[in-house]
Amino acid sequence: MIELRSENDTEDLAARLAAGLPAGSLLLLRGPLGAGKTTLVRYLARALGFGGRVTSPTYTLMHTYPTPAGDLLHVDVYRLPEATAIYDLGFEEARENAYLTAVEWGEPTDFPGGLELIIEPAETGLRRVTFVAHRPELQELVDRLGNG
Repeated sequence: MIELRSENDTEDLAARLAAGLPAGSLLLLRGPLGAGKTTLVRYLARALGFGGRVTSPTYTLMHTYPTPAGDLLHVDVYRLPEATAIYDLGFEEARENAYLTAVEWGEPTDFPGGLELIIEPAETGLRRVTFVAHRPELQELVDRLGNG
């Protein structure tokens, strides 16, 4: 677990994730509304070289951000009655072309093989992030991030 005390800490975490995740990785971002899931994706996009606006895909369900490394696919399954319904909307095809995929509200049972980030607000401005590697090759990154 690590603590994010500021936006700078979130930006630093995103940069470390962008540098450490292998191509084709899946991030599962979990936490309550307002926990900072979209903010983390915004900083991931910046760390990967995307200079445009990053917004929540709550209503559109999927956004793709082109980066020099490859596409960042940003998905939000909050409004779906079942998270797996996203597969019927072209998720697998979009993911095939993505360098990195971030799924807000994604459960490991619905999206296997990813790196799970559980973001929990604590005191004012403080967030705690717990990492769970659902692929053995991601454990080294988790250990470097401070969760080992």
